Order: sequence, then C-alpha cells, then structure tokens
Amino acid sequence: MGASPFITVAHGATAQKAFNEAVESASYEEGHGGYTGSIAEKSSFVSIPLPKGIKPNEEANRLIDEDDDRISDKWGPAGVFELGKDRWLFFGWAPS
Repeated sequence: MGASPFITVAHGATAQKAFNEAVESASYEEGHGGYTGSIAEKSSFVSIPLPKGIKPNEEANRLIDEDDDRISDKWGPAGVFELGKDRWLFFGWAPS
C-alpha cells in the first residue's frame, strides 16, 4: 500500500478537539475501510511551531515535500499548526 499527503483545517477549542472532529468527519466522508489517504487514518498529532512570516499551507507543503521526520511516517502522527480563533491545520502522510 502507498501513502498520500493530506492537509486539513479543523475547528475546535483545543487541538485535540479539532483533531477528533477532523478524524470523525473524514471517516464519515471517506469511509471506515482504511487506507483513505486522509486524516481519518491518524490516531495522533504533533504540534510544530510555525516560523514567523511563513504561510501555514506553504510550510505544511514544504514539510511534506521534504519528508520531515516528525510527519513522514504514514502510520505516525500528523503535524498541526495553530491558526488562531479555534482553527487548526493538520497535515502529513496517510496510508492509501
């Protein structure tokens, strides 16, 4: 099986609440069969500091493209950036 990159914005008072909502929503939309290539396949996340002056999507794509160790394992954690106002950007690789 392969892996696919994903980037997902989710809402929640905390990163954990937003993550849970994003996983639940993706599972509903993508199905429960596994290997969706989405955040539905993730069970954890790691907070990554967003460098000043860098757009979140650009940094997420850079980390994905460079196969950053923190998010490169399709079975490992997703990365997350806090966007503010109860918004979070989750990204990484997922089994597909």
